[in-house]
Amino acid sequence: MKPAYSNSIKWSVFIFILTFVLACIFSVTSTIILEGVGWGAGMFIVFVIMLVGIVFDMMGIASTAAREAPFNAMAAARVRGARHALMVVRSADRFSNFCNDVVGDVCGIISGAASAIVILKLLQAAAVEGQATAYTAVTVLFTALVSAMTVGGKAFGKTFAITHSTQIMLLVGKLFHFLERRLGMKLLGGRKNKGNKGKRGRANASGQG
Repeated sequence: MKPAYSNSIKWSVFIFILTFVLACIFSVTSTIILEGVGWGAGMFIVFVIMLVGIVFDMMGIASTAAREAPFNAMAAARVRGARHALMVVRSADRFSNFCNDVVGDVCGIISGAASAIVILKLLQAAAVEGQATAYTAVTVLFTALVSAMTVGGKAFGKTFAITHSTQIMLLVGKLFHFLERRLGMKLLGGRKNKGNKGKRGRANASGQG
């Protein structure tokens, strides 16, 4: 089996396991939290989950849109987080897969399930208080608002991520730098750019000749 296929299979298995674990954790946690709060607080929690999905979607898109050159220059100038941002950009395929397909999709699924719990609470409140019309209107408005904000937020996030990809990746790099230096968490191993290294080596050889 070719190394590329072997690495792809290993990554796919890792992502499968990670997605399964995160989905279980998020689902159980959100359900426990929502069961203990009212429908108003439940709405706020749904919007927070939705916002997390949009932010990670932006980060994933920014990693694929960003270029290495600015971070090479910043790393040479010892800008904090630039080296980590460069590693993220070089691993954009996996980073975007994690942000968009794992966290983004899991947040979308969990926010949908959480919305269902909130709607159930609204219907229960309507039955108790005898205000079915008012609570039905709130339910419809809430469902429409969640759908519109999810689609609209991701649409805006894509444009923002492409336009400000360098700034977003530098913030991500600073976060990874903080986690590595302060908490000892090394999330990226780095990826050597063999093509550029080879070009530099041939250039040096021709210059010496």
